[in-house]
Parts: sequence; structure tokens; C-alpha cells
Amino acid sequence: MRQRVFSLPRQQSLLQPAVFNPFAQDLKLTTGLKLKCLLLGVLLVPLRCLLLLLLLLLAWPIAAVATLLLPLKGNVEPMSGWRRCLSWVVLAGFGRLAFCIMGFRVSVRGRRAGSAEAPILAVAPHSSYFDSIVCIVAGAPSTVSRTENLSAPIFGRFLRCLQPVLVSRLDPDSRKNTILEIERRATSGGRWPQVLIFPEGTCTNRACLITFKQGAFIPRVPVQPVLLRYPNKLDTVTWTWQGPKGKMLFLLTLCQLYTNVEIEFLPPEIPGEKEKANPTLFANAVRSVMATALHVPVTDHTYEDCRLMISAGELTLPMEAGLVEFTKISRKLNLKWDNVKKELEGFSAIAQSCQGGRITLEEFAHFLKLPVSRPLEELFSLFDRNGDGTIDFREYVIGVTILCRPANTDETIQMAFKLFDTDKDGNITHSEFSALIRSALGVPELDVSRLFSEIDVDSSGHITYEEFRTFALTHPEYAKLFTTYLELQRYHALQGMEPETSRPANSVCPEDTQEDSSSDKKED
Repeated sequence: MRQRVFSLPRQQSLLQPAVFNPFAQDLKLTTGLKLKCLLLGVLLVPLRCLLLLLLLLLAWPIAAVATLLLPLKGNVEPMSGWRRCLSWVVLAGFGRLAFCIMGFRVSVRGRRAGSAEAPILAVAPHSSYFDSIVCIVAGAPSTVSRTENLSAPIFGRFLRCLQPVLVSRLDPDSRKNTILEIERRATSGGRWPQVLIFPEGTCTNRACLITFKQGAFIPRVPVQPVLLRYPNKLDTVTWTWQGPKGKMLFLLTLCQLYTNVEIEFLPPEIPGEKEKANPTLFANAVRSVMATALHVPVTDHTYEDCRLMISAGELTLPMEAGLVEFTKISRKLNLKWDNVKKELEGFSAIAQSCQGGRITLEEFAHFLKLPVSRPLEELFSLFDRNGDGTIDFREYVIGVTILCRPANTDETIQMAFKLFDTDKDGNITHSEFSALIRSALGVPELDVSRLFSEIDVDSSGHITYEEFRTFALTHPEYAKLFTTYLELQRYHALQGMEPETSRPANSVCPEDTQEDSSSDKKED
């Protein structure tokens, strides 16, 4: 059995996250639980739905009066007087009653700070639409919401009572305007109610805290962390990108006798001078405090990972294949979301026949139309960061970015072309191409016709420099394979050894280590 090449030591900052997929929820219902939900649901669901309907019919007119002729854009001022009183009745009174009807048992720990003491409330982990209960307990603070939500029947009017900070998908300046509005309210000296923000920006399964967005921390004002817990044997509230649908979870929640929820207000976090100058530093500090209190790890996943999950599913890959901790990867490797999406399409081309969205050495060789050989094993080992014998999409993105593309320079391409073009006539014939590839891989009987035909796009029987360069630029893996081969030859020449006999199959040459070290420097 062939020995695998040992993988090289890797930089800690790009190792796999503690929680691989925080956007998946597996709700397992045993036969006994299904029977229990059915029996309780027959009685509880109709009764609770009827009571909720009656409550909505009572609360909606009050909310409509409280927000009558109230502007939502422009120079908006905080509610006061009778409007504020009616809004409080709708949100606090009717809201508590609605959650009580649904069977929620709420316990509150800690002290909620006033708006002057902590203008912003940062709530995490965000895992459900039921998290809106914290708005009721926190005294009806303002929230950040999409403009489209205001047009929702009935609930749009309730949302208006909160005077939310609005975000519009159609406005290219929406993000900047949202941050400015949060800052205006947060620095109003207590005139505005507190602004409540879910800094994760999307729902997770509460197994970790993902990257906090900076909106809550840019105003440079004290932030009070608020923790949410749902300590129930059966989790019917967690609504993630992979898992039960929202309607099913709502129905299952109504089938429970009660649902426990704990809300804990931690002491306000006051930014220091360094944190005022760097909102990311402040966000990470607050997240660390909250993660410690929750006893969960932190990861660098973001909403962009959810988008990559959806893209992976569209490419017939397992959805979790798209998870790369986008924020960390993009920051360290200087990649945009579109760049990573493009790499996902390239990965999909290799992994179409793979089980579980992971590439083996044999599949990697098949994609390159080359046999498994020592130089190919060396290249594969540089991609395979954790040494498990497969390449996942995260490893592929890192490998292509820090190993292959830097090696794919015009100088390397020109040098490779000159080596193939042995008669120096400006063209590579099939025999010239075959001879060098066979020598490089150590496979005397290798048939390279398929690879030659793919490069020779005009089927002229020879490869021009432009054809060679075009192929190299779109297939950077070959450039790194070629440089790895040259490094092996140079190493053996320095050692005075024969390439095929003197080097153990599971060793790594000094040039390999040097290449990986330079790559890690680029990561930093």
C-alpha cells in the first residue's frame, strides 16, 4: 500500500473551527415524542391559536392609533406622551400575554441598564424568531429591521411601534445610513430608547458565537450584552439554514406544555481607547465576554458562509461544503465573496463525483488527467492541511490562493514552455509534451493525449505559447505541480541522489518546507 506524504505543520489561525457548521439543526423526534406532540397538539394548538387571534384583534387597533401619521424616514424623533404610552401597552403588555399564551416561561437574570448608561443592547446567540421576546423584557427598545418588514400584515404595524432603524436592500448607501442612524440614537444622551441589535446578523444553532458585525460597536458607546438561553429537553425554537422549517417549529412549540427561556443581562461593556479606535476589537471583546458566560466557543463564520452554503447546494455539493469561515479566510487571503464563489465552482468541477464533497488523491489525479505519482502526492499534501487524506473546500481555497496562484506567474509559465519546447521552434509537439511529462512524473508509459488535446484548443497538433499560457492561468494547480517537480529535482541534485530511489515516500524536502513557510507568511 502506498504511503501518504506527511502534511506540513500548519498555521493555527487557519485550522478548522471548533464548530464546523453552526447553521444546521437536527431535530430528532422519537415515536414517543411524536405521539406526545400529537396528543397535546390536538388540545393546545387550536386553543392557543384562537387566543392569539383574539389578542391580535385587540392589539392591532391600539398599535395603529399609536403610529398614526408617524413618519418613518427623514428627521424622525422619538415617541413621547400618549404615543409612547400606547406603544408600551401594545409591546410590553400584549407581548407578554402573547408569549404566555404560547406557553413561554421567562426567567430574567441581571439588571438592565438604562439608555443613558448603555445605549445599545447586543443580544446573542440569535437562533429563532422567538428571540423577539427579549424586546418585550428589555422595555421595547428600537431594533434594526428591513424596510420590507414594515409592510407585513398586522406585524408590520407592531414593528412600527418600536421605531426601528431601517435597512433597505435597494439603497446602495443603506449600510452607511444605518450606522449613522444607530450612532445618532446611541449618542442622544438618553432621548431615544436603547437600540437592540443581534450582532451575529443571522440565526445559528447556539453551539458557538459567530462573528459579530460592527454596527453595534461603531458608535463607541457602552454596550450591554444580553444572553439568550432555551433550556428545554426538546428544542423546537432553533431555526437555522439547515433544519426544520419555521412553520413546523412554530407548530411544534405550540404543542409543548411550556417552553423555557432565560434572559440574562450582563454588566455593560465600556470601550477603551483602543476599542474606540477599532470597532472590530470592541466587537471581539464583547463576544468573548458573552461566549465565556455561555460556555461556548467562538468561530469566524458569518452570513456570507450561509450564502456559500446555498451556492454549494446549487452546485450539487453538500451544503456544508461551502463553510469556510468567510471573514477569516477573506481577511487573511485578501479575497472577496465573488472570488470565493468562483473557487467553489472550481472545487465543484473536481468534486462532482465525490461523496461528502471531499476530494481524494485519486480524484485529484483524475481531474488533472495525470497518474498518482510522487510530485502529485507532494502537491496534494500541501492542499491537505489536516492530513486526513482528503481536501475539503476550505483547504482547496487556501491551497489555490497561497500555493498555486503565486507559483502561476508569467515567468514560471515562460520557463515551463521553454522546457517543453525542446527544439525551440515556438511550438510544443505531442512527443515533446509527452517526454517531459513522463520524465517529470516518472511514468514511462503515460498516455497524455487527453491533457494535450485540452491545451491544444484549435486541434492543430501542436501547442502555441498563447494556448499554453491560457491553460496555465485557468489551471493554477499545474503551475504548482511543475514547481514542486523542479524543487524535487534540485533537492536530489544537491544531495547527489537518484530521484526514484534515494528519497523515502513519506518525506518532505527542504524546499517544500520553505514554500509552505513563505505561504504562511503571506497568510499573516
